[in-house]
Amino acid sequence: MSVAQRKFFAEVTALVDKSVVVATTTGKTYNGTLIGINPDTLSLCLGEAKDETGKALHRVFLNGATIAQIISVEKPFDIKALADRLEKVFPTMVRLYEDKGFIWVMDKVKVTEKGVVEGSGPAAERVQKVYEQFISDIKG
Repeated sequence: MSVAQRKFFAEVTALVDKSVVVATTTGKTYNGTLIGINPDTLSLCLGEAKDETGKALHRVFLNGATIAQIISVEKPFDIKALADRLEKVFPTMVRLYEDKGFIWVMDKVKVTEKGVVEGSGPAAERVQKVYEQFISDIKG
C-alpha cells in the first residue's frame, strides 16, 4: 500500500464517530454518524441517519460502489494546536503522534481529542486542565 493510500484511509477512518453527509450515485443523500467502514470496499454504516426527505433511520448500510461523496460536517480536532499548548506547560516533554491521534506527555500521560485517556496523578490532572481550557477556548 502506498503512502498516499495509507493517508487516504487514515482520513476516512478519522471520520468514524463523526457527523457526515453521504451522497450516492443514485442521487440520494444521507446525514448521520459514521459508525463503521469497510476499507476494502468503502462500504459504510451510518447511525441515527436521516435521508434527504428528513426521514429518521436508525442504521443505513451503503455499498461502497454506490457512494459518490462523503462530506465531513464537523471541523476536525486540531491535535497539533493542543500539543503546542501542552508544550508551553511541559517544555520538551510533549510528543505528538498526529497520524495516530494522540499526544504523550512526560512519557506517562496519553491525551486524545477526548482528553486524558491514560495516566493518573498530578501530571495527568494538569494535562487534563490544559485540555479543558483548550476545548473551552476553541468553543468560545
